[in-house]
Amino acid sequence: MIETTTTSARPATASAVSGPRTLDDLAELDVTALEAVYRRGTVPASLHALDGNPVCRMLAVRGLDGGGRARLVRDLARVSWFPWAGKSFAAESDGAGNGINRVRLLGGKRWFPFTTSVEASAIDGAPCIFLDYRHAANPKPIQMIRDELREVRPGLFLGPAMLDTGRSPARLVLWFACDLGN
Repeated sequence: MIETTTTSARPATASAVSGPRTLDDLAELDVTALEAVYRRGTVPASLHALDGNPVCRMLAVRGLDGGGRARLVRDLARVSWFPWAGKSFAAESDGAGNGINRVRLLGGKRWFPFTTSVEASAIDGAPCIFLDYRHAANPKPIQMIRDELREVRPGLFLGPAMLDTGRSPARLVLWFACDLGN
């Protein structure tokens, strides 16, 4: 299972009670609340549900998800020049596909390819969309990333980015989300 850090509870907002509907709603939640939303998420019947170039955003960084630090993370992740521009997905079948990260550095690049499949989550063992970076094209540190996604609203996907060295449980680094605008 995943290694997490507990943070102090924040007051529930109206969107947190009814469920987040947008990237902005998700960005207002701390690490603990994002995990709760993720646990309620589902895997779509087909990975084609992710096809395209969704708007993606980093939401919360473990250990930096309270007070002014959290606001700084949210504000930086929202700006148009933030280095990570998101992910692009292309399913090859209902249960498998591939993708790549979009990066705004050097005039915009596509770096760090991954494959997608459905497998057990490192968070809770339930099905998730697993983004596998273990490709020869990726540097070794990138190959240790374990990203997962679940759909929390139609077209809105939430997931943890974790470090998985293979020697201990995957360690949460941050939460991110991708919105296909459905």
